[in-house]
Amino acid sequence: MMKKYLAEMVGTMVLVLMGCGSAVFAGNIAAACGAGVGTLGVAMAFGLSVIAMAYTIGGISGCHINPAITLGVWLSKRMNGKDAAMYMVFQIIGAIIGSSIIYALVSTGGSSGVTTTGANSFGDGEMLQAFIAETVFAFIFVLVVLGATDEKKGAGNFAGLAIGLTLVLVHIVCIPITGTSVNPARSIAPALFAGGEALSQLWLFIVAPFFGAALSAMVWKGLMGDNKE
Repeated sequence: MMKKYLAEMVGTMVLVLMGCGSAVFAGNIAAACGAGVGTLGVAMAFGLSVIAMAYTIGGISGCHINPAITLGVWLSKRMNGKDAAMYMVFQIIGAIIGSSIIYALVSTGGSSGVTTTGANSFGDGEMLQAFIAETVFAFIFVLVVLGATDEKKGAGNFAGLAIGLTLVLVHIVCIPITGTSVNPARSIAPALFAGGEALSQLWLFIVAPFFGAALSAMVWKGLMGDNKE
């Protein structure tokens, strides 16, 4: 079991390092900065990280690397409560390690992105918009995960590709709204290093993705509950 937990830790570390790192070091619009990648580039970094880890640790832990996914899987009765809790703990630890590396890199050099931590945020008067966005996009993302990884109706070896590309789509739309979380671990770690407003807004990036994941588990159960084929 410890191998599964460690795999989740490593996978989440890579996701945060590559995803948030792309925003920190190359998050500017490409036309404005020679090293910039813009919204699409950051979205691709998160999605490609998931794809890479899915085919690296998927056979060990299932490659959740996201507490919202773990919640959805647990609610779908595909794993027990103890494993779900331990997955979440090690995911957060991995995220903190990833953010620690970003912090070390920023502290010992420069950064050209629009953020120094990759922390999520929303503007004044935009809390409801942010909550709706994080709930809806987490719902979509976790629903794809549950469908793509279903033992009978899933995408098999293509599941990692489907999940990663879905995360790219989610980021393309949601980055301008919140920076895109849909992953409590991905939000917790950068907020710890950013402090201030990022910490005060962190609750939304925990509650909304979990709420969206719970909804996706309910919907998937409804779609598949009576399917005996």
